[in-house]
Amino acid sequence: MRQKTVSAWLAAMAVLYGLYFWGMSRRGLVGPDEPRYAAIAREMAVSGDWVTPRLDGEPWFEKPALLYWMGAAAARLGFDDDRATRLPVALLSVGFLIYFYLALASSFGRNAAVLATMILGTSVGWVAFSHAGIFDVPLAVTVSVALISLLPWIEQAERSERPPPLIFGGFLGLSVLAKGLVGPAVAALALLPLLAEAGLRNRLLSLVRPGILLAFAAVSLPWYALCYFQNGAVFVEDFIWKHHVVRFVSSELQHVQPAWYFVPVLLGALLPWTPLLGVLPRLAIGSDARLRFLAGWAATTFLFFSLSVNKLPAYILPALPPLAVLMGVGLAKARRPVILLTSAALLLMLVPIGAALAPEAMSHGLRRAWPPSNVSWVWVAAVLLAAAGVAIAAARGTTAATTAVAAVAAVSLVLLKIAAVPEIDRQAGTRPLWQQIKPRHEATCLGDVRRHVVYGLRYYSMGRLPDCSAESRPFRVESDPPRIVHVGTASAP
Repeated sequence: MRQKTVSAWLAAMAVLYGLYFWGMSRRGLVGPDEPRYAAIAREMAVSGDWVTPRLDGEPWFEKPALLYWMGAAAARLGFDDDRATRLPVALLSVGFLIYFYLALASSFGRNAAVLATMILGTSVGWVAFSHAGIFDVPLAVTVSVALISLLPWIEQAERSERPPPLIFGGFLGLSVLAKGLVGPAVAALALLPLLAEAGLRNRLLSLVRPGILLAFAAVSLPWYALCYFQNGAVFVEDFIWKHHVVRFVSSELQHVQPAWYFVPVLLGALLPWTPLLGVLPRLAIGSDARLRFLAGWAATTFLFFSLSVNKLPAYILPALPPLAVLMGVGLAKARRPVILLTSAALLLMLVPIGAALAPEAMSHGLRRAWPPSNVSWVWVAAVLLAAAGVAIAAARGTTAATTAVAAVAAVSLVLLKIAAVPEIDRQAGTRPLWQQIKPRHEATCLGDVRRHVVYGLRYYSMGRLPDCSAESRPFRVESDPPRIVHVGTASAP
């Protein structure tokens, strides 16, 4: 038994390495956010000022400090620029998956914990955003640890006076350092349905007992107090008002999406496990307060972000852990869910299509990328054969079939990295463009280009590429896609 356990953990570690760490340097920073956050972390590491985030030397209060600290610490440890913010996010994600398994094994049993962890750990949304140096995985991890820590307390609420754990307050405090007041908002809404629980209604006040409040304050308040004392009212106005209130209700931040936006986003983030939503109606949620809590957590998170005027795909991440738990518990109780698991395997045929779509979709959006070209139909056929194998495995048992789907998902996502990442780097990133510019960067300026190009090139050039409107130079970067143009000529030399 011990040898099987060791082998299972070694196999899990190999899969986690392939999914979350392998090939991390195959692409540079992409989009407008990664290079900005990496630049702030680099400035923090160089300056030694761990309080005020700065971009190009100026205070930048869009987000709190946790991701910047992680990136700055990695930079101080010698990790290169492209990995300094991404590696800590991947480590945090994998560390959470280990905690997720151990906590669920204690609450729901080993089999349900294995199934839930395989589902979350190989879901497209969780894997994809664990490769991004942005704030959403740190938020999802910290608030999820806080809420999952309450499961034993919820289970025993009607049988004992056991107080809620201090870890709840500590990790809720970390969520405030990860993404401001969003973490406590998600947690409060997740707990709101418990007011309907007769055995819990009167005990919810114990969540604000002195020990939990002290743990929350000790973790979260020092940075906020120091940042306010260093910067004054501008910190409150910019961080609290603009990036909390205005971001939620105003369209001026240019991420406006319709109310139904997170329906397809959530279904896509759960791939290939989306069909397993079909096990939820079969769960005896009414007879288990923990399951009602998890369902309420997922539902209120979805509704909260759907009500926001501004929406981005990564916002939905805090809803994935409770859904993975519900799916895992549902699978553990299901009787040979052959159709659901085979459907999940068949959905992996979307991965090679996604590999063809991803570069242009990340650069210019999904509408421009559709329809895809250069889809590997051999890959699609291979997934179809694998789905047949899953159907056969499902006849032997749920765990075997789920493991088969997770294995095919892991291989597919690693292949996606091999196939798509270099082209993503070229189309949605700026590292290859910087390599072209670097030999003549002193003679190059930035013209009319999209903002991800501006932020990316300023990051890689360390601010050595001025705006052409401020300083004209013989070469300029312009157009979409960007190219190097000699002033007075029509094309790059």
